Amino acid sequence: MQTTETLPCLEMTTKRKIIGRLVPCRCFRGEEEIISVLDYSHCGLQQVPKEVFNFERTLEELYLDANQIEELPKQLFNCQALRKLSIPDNDLSSLPTTIASLVNLRELDISKNGIQDFPENIKCCKCLTIIEASVNPVSKLPDGFTQLLNLTQLYLNDAFLEFLPANFGRLVKLRILELRENHLKTLPKSMHKLTQLERLDLGNNEFSELPEVLEQIQNLKELWMDNNSLQILPGSIGKLKQLVYLDMSKNRIETVDLDISGCEGLEDLLLSSNMLQQLPDSIGLLKRLTTLKVDDNQLTILPNAIGNLSLLEEFDCSCNELESLPSTIGYLHNLRTLAVDENFLPELPREIGSCKNVTVMSLRSNKLEFLPDEIGQMQKLRVLNLSDNRLKNLPFTFTKLKELAALWLSDNQSKALIPLQTEAHPETKQRVLTNYMFPQQPRSDEEPPCSSSSCASKPSCSPPFSL
Repeated sequence: MQTTETLPCLEMTTKRKIIGRLVPCRCFRGEEEIISVLDYSHCGLQQVPKEVFNFERTLEELYLDANQIEELPKQLFNCQALRKLSIPDNDLSSLPTTIASLVNLRELDISKNGIQDFPENIKCCKCLTIIEASVNPVSKLPDGFTQLLNLTQLYLNDAFLEFLPANFGRLVKLRILELRENHLKTLPKSMHKLTQLERLDLGNNEFSELPEVLEQIQNLKELWMDNNSLQILPGSIGKLKQLVYLDMSKNRIETVDLDISGCEGLEDLLLSSNMLQQLPDSIGLLKRLTTLKVDDNQLTILPNAIGNLSLLEEFDCSCNELESLPSTIGYLHNLRTLAVDENFLPELPREIGSCKNVTVMSLRSNKLEFLPDEIGQMQKLRVLNLSDNRLKNLPFTFTKLKELAALWLSDNQSKALIPLQTEAHPETKQRVLTNYMFPQQPRSDEEPPCSSSSCASKPSCSPPFSL
């Protein structure tokens, strides 16, 4: 009987950390156990331990994470049974050509090193399915890289890539491709062949327009294009029928095309920190949307079609120029979180009381002078931020908000919930609620509702509390 032993590095009496001794197999023949996994992570090593080479015929997984190894010895590449090699967070400056010997290698992690390029003969590692090479100064990929036809996951975030090989589309089995924080401006046309690609991260690059080839990657489910220089979200995005997650935040987008409605499976749409002045009515056709973020834009009005998003759970339209909310917001019966901070709202529509599942609502820094009685119908409300408005009191229906755990009336409030007293309104004689924080002191009309510096920092556009 043969078994597999995982041997972590052990603290020995010497300063070096070395492998533990072999444990005899409990079998009649007295054979030693086969060592297939070795883990030397976080051992302060400056070189690969020689003990590794004693198992070059049986070793399948080798972990050398978070050491100070500067180069990989040739003898390591005699371990031809190796299926997984993990050496992230070391001091490697290159990947030796002898890696071509690892013909059975399936997973390679060389992230967080100083590797500048891949050798051309990486193509010999034809079994590779996963490569994690993020946080390396890699400036280009060799043509041989595109011969890794079994590759399903490629992570090359935070590198120096300016372009991809023209025949990159040969990697037809790719399901996950992450290229965040590079210097990419275009994508090769051959990428239309990546019919199995489901996740594509192109955030923090230098795209000025949405690459045309994207509309042909029909099975794409997740797309990140945040932190680029896009000015338009074109109608071609609507051809991605399987898209579930779309992040277009932190661009310069002024227009969202009507045909975005074609993304019929979309659940999360992030358009924060752009230059949008309006949203198309067709956004109401995104029936599966659960998260919509349009904060930090220049919106002056929201379309009535917002009310058609019956599955919406989180809606953030903070840091805009809204002077009203559409009455159709009352149709958002699944809404859990609503943030409308730093706008110009003088009032709320009475229909907001129909959003009975909202637990967190933030209306900080608006021009609210009163709240509708119907707010008392929002009986699941736990956190409500009303600071920096012009309220003189609160409606008596607040007494129905039994779940309320935090009521913010001022940014420098010492407690999350301060007692309220009943009074008669001096004009209508209706019962209202008040305390020493009323009437609120309005901000100067000259002050912008949301400065560029405050919107650049997300916490400033969010409620100053957490559940």
